[in-house]
Amino acid sequence: MKNKKRTLTEDFKLVLKGVGIWQKMTPTFVPFQIFYCITSCLLPYFPLYMSAQIINELSGSCDLERLMVFAAVTVSGTFALSMLNRFLSSRLYALKNLSFFRCSACLFDAENDFQYEHLEDPDIALTRNKISASMNATAAGLQKILYLLEGFLNDILNVVVSAALTVSLFRTIPEHFTGFFGFVNSLWTVPAIAAVIGISAVLSAKLTTRATTEVNDALADLAGENNLMEAYHHAKGTDMHIFKLNTISLAEYVRYMLRPKWVASYEKAMTKRALGIQCVNILVKIVVFLFTAAKAWIGAIGIGEFILYQGTVQRFVSSLSGITAKLGELRYNNQYLEQTFDYLEMPNDMYHGTLAVEKRDDIDYEIEFRDVSFRYPRSEEWALRHVNMKFQIGDKLAIVGENGSGKTTFIKLLCRLYDPTEGKILLNGIDITRYRYEEYMDLFSVAFQDYTLFAFTVAENVAASEKIEEDRVLDCLSRVGLREKIDSLERGIHTPISREYENDGVDFSGGELQKIALARALYKDAPFMILDEPTAALDPIAEAEIYERFNEIASDKTSVFISHRLSSCKFCDEIAVFQKGRLVQLGSHAELSADENGKYYELWHAQAQYYTK
Repeated sequence: MKNKKRTLTEDFKLVLKGVGIWQKMTPTFVPFQIFYCITSCLLPYFPLYMSAQIINELSGSCDLERLMVFAAVTVSGTFALSMLNRFLSSRLYALKNLSFFRCSACLFDAENDFQYEHLEDPDIALTRNKISASMNATAAGLQKILYLLEGFLNDILNVVVSAALTVSLFRTIPEHFTGFFGFVNSLWTVPAIAAVIGISAVLSAKLTTRATTEVNDALADLAGENNLMEAYHHAKGTDMHIFKLNTISLAEYVRYMLRPKWVASYEKAMTKRALGIQCVNILVKIVVFLFTAAKAWIGAIGIGEFILYQGTVQRFVSSLSGITAKLGELRYNNQYLEQTFDYLEMPNDMYHGTLAVEKRDDIDYEIEFRDVSFRYPRSEEWALRHVNMKFQIGDKLAIVGENGSGKTTFIKLLCRLYDPTEGKILLNGIDITRYRYEEYMDLFSVAFQDYTLFAFTVAENVAASEKIEEDRVLDCLSRVGLREKIDSLERGIHTPISREYENDGVDFSGGELQKIALARALYKDAPFMILDEPTAALDPIAEAEIYERFNEIASDKTSVFISHRLSSCKFCDEIAVFQKGRLVQLGSHAELSADENGKYYELWHAQAQYYTK
């Protein structure tokens, strides 16, 4: 990733924006971090300062009462600061441990507002994987702000406190000295020491920036490896065990993550940085030691101050180097922040209408496809072409056709996951794009074949919420034929699906899980019910049971079926047959099965032969 040239002001705004996101996600984090940095800064200086006072008193008047007061203040103050620092540290530790999950949740939450086409865009998916890869490998992006800002604030406080304690080091005494000691007793030492410290800070910053760049350049192609890690984490246990996929995938993951190029780049960059900074620090320590020793020799400072300044000047130097280094890291990290912000703020260009969808007790809604054609973004081929049809209110519509005929695309347009490329879709005679998007979406309840259920309770999955109407949940489970099974469980509808997180969970069969997905579609109680292969995972007996209950399940709703099992079509009022993106037939089962030249007749008899032989 190329580091974009930005002004210091632009970088500062990016960091502030990142801090604002963290403040919104975890309001207590920033205050805890500030107070933690203050106590961390004071904790080493306080006993150091008090020790200097005690040593001066011992080498001076040696007043026992003053020594006792100094000792009591040192012990009690250090204890109080240590306890407060430990408390703040434990709180920050807990919050930091959740930081990765909060970042992931932030990305996930943003995706809820994406256009559906963004979720199917491979370039956007690659961007998402790059963000995840940098988070996994180096905590780059939002996470790194937490660590860098803590260190940055710590270093600033250390510079302020150590400078305040070290100012007296540069005072002069009235006696006359020549040569080196004359220089030490002059004000020329201020720019000289400042120059040494400045040079060391710049060198440390350059070494850190160079090492960070080399490491991150080596990590630039980790998006593919991140996909591999995600696949390893989410692979089914049965496949992993039977086919020993764990050995293969883990070996591949380790091979990628620990491949020679990455390891060599990381070790080389970190070693050069560590050795370079260590050499710079040693040289500065020598200069500081000689300077403070000379000051003590000429009598400008006492023994206590000599010990104090050895610590404070070193801390000033290392903290100033830390500020410049972390400033460089923050600016470098901003390229990942920009990428993350671009993703979080992905523009939703889908037009959101302003008309309210009429709330009708008689659910008298009518949908019309008027000369609708559609092709997917980045594709030149038409997925649907010149589709014209109306839904009769309360009717049961089956959509059939071979794979790739346009069935799923038809449903995506109906649910307004995409808008037509040409033509219009009308609701009660009005273009659906003119309605408020969320209100229009509320008209549809969909059970997709590739449904998603979570390892929560049955009730939470059916209600799709933590707020549950138990009677409604039980009614929906009864209508899909799963009530008896649920009643037999000790925890009933509060039984977790799977044992992924709880030992008393239940591993439901594929057919039972599909029934739960159907119950969820019923629970929403929308006027239009869309079922994508609703019986694909059911055995023939369970399938027959669902169809027998079909009129009760669908009630007075307008229902749309996508089905490959044409036996389900016999229960529908009308059948739409798609072929190569076009609606080629529309009619009842009796009408279409009688047309020997039609596509439906071909599909019906292709399946029927396996049951009649």
